[in-house]
Order: sequence, then structure tokens, then C-alpha cells
Amino acid sequence: MGTDALINHVAFIMDGNRRWARQHNLPTIKGHQKGAETLTEIVKAAKKIGICYVTVYAFSTENWQREPSEVDGLMNLLRQYLNKGFKELQENGARIMFIGERYMLADDIRQKMETIEKETVKNEDITLCVALSYGSRQEIVQAARRLAEKVKSGEADISDINIESLTANLYTAGIPDPDLVIRTSGEKRVSNYLLWQTAYSEFYFSDTLWPDFSEEELKYITDDYAKRERRYGKS
Repeated sequence: MGTDALINHVAFIMDGNRRWARQHNLPTIKGHQKGAETLTEIVKAAKKIGICYVTVYAFSTENWQREPSEVDGLMNLLRQYLNKGFKELQENGARIMFIGERYMLADDIRQKMETIEKETVKNEDITLCVALSYGSRQEIVQAARRLAEKVKSGEADISDINIESLTANLYTAGIPDPDLVIRTSGEKRVSNYLLWQTAYSEFYFSDTLWPDFSEEELKYITDDYAKRERRYGKS
């Protein structure tokens, strides 16, 4: 069976931008800029392989605690990418969605995100889901609160709270769970990312820093995944 028949959704933890910049004696923001370029190329490569969904961890809720100068630089880079990088993916048939705590982002960024989502909603070649100002624990808490409010208002009964209803109240409602999670830079942790959705995902930890991640390595990893047998806890 071919790789593209097996993998529907790949999630990335794009780690290593800052280390890449240090290795090249460049300012931190240059690592993030190179990482943004890599994201565009990897989404196009995923489409070529036949992957239908890509989710990327772009900025976590914890990232707000970084040095203000780095956060400001990242937000300005995000503005640039919203105007240029996503446009290129849009032209390549990508539907683009954003998940996370949007209220923490500046008004102009939120408005641009909403515009991109509306403009790409009918694109069907590949779906890119960008986790931005995102934390999985916060996501699960918000879903639980929404269900609790429904029970409180009489719209739902407590017996209606189950795996399916909680899943339907997550930011990722309507998106299939990731088959494969790839984290770059050699770190081996999930960092509060898609904790509910990755309960039965396969993981691959690459030593490559994200800015150096390539189409060739993605193909190698997806070929490796194709050899695995997923059991979903059954044996």
C-alpha cells in the first residue's frame, strides 16, 4: 500500500529556529524567517506526497513569555507571512485555518487571519491548520466549559458529555486526528500540543533543525511511517 494511502494528516512541531540562527551567527529572527520559508516548502511537499491535512505549531501560549523583543519580531514576521507566505499557499490550492487563543493577538492580525480563512474555505488540495497562540490544555478546558454551559442551560444532559461531544467542541472540530507527529531539532516532548488529538498518533523525532527540514526528509519519514502497524491500543 502506498504512503499517500496511509497518511491523511501530519502534524509538525517546528523546533530549532533559534538554534539554527545561533549556528549561523545570525539574529534569532533570521532563524524564524528561514523557518517560515521552510513551512511553505513543506506544505507544498506534503501536497505532492498526497497528505490531505498538515497542522503546524507556530506559536504557543507559553511563547508569550519570551523576551518582548523576540515576541514583537515574531508578530511582525507573522504579519509578513500573512500577507505573502499564505498567499503562495493559497495559490497552491491550500485551505488555511487557524486554531488557538485569538484574543491574545493584535486586532490587525486577527482580521487578516479571518480574511485568509474566508478566502481559502473552498480550496480542497490540502488543508493547513496553524496553531497560533495555542495550548492544548487550554483548548481542552475551553471545550469542557462549553459543554458545561450547555448542560447548565438545559441544552444538553450530562450524559451527553462523551468523547465525541468533547472532540466536537475542540478548536480542531471537523479535522481528523493526526496520523503522524513530526518534531524537529532532536527534542522529544509534545510541549502542550494536540494532547487530545494525538492519543493514538505515531511520532517521529528528527535531529534536523526546522529551517533545514526538507522534502526529502519528509518523504523518508512518511516511508518509515508506512512500514509501521498502528494498533490503537488493541494489542
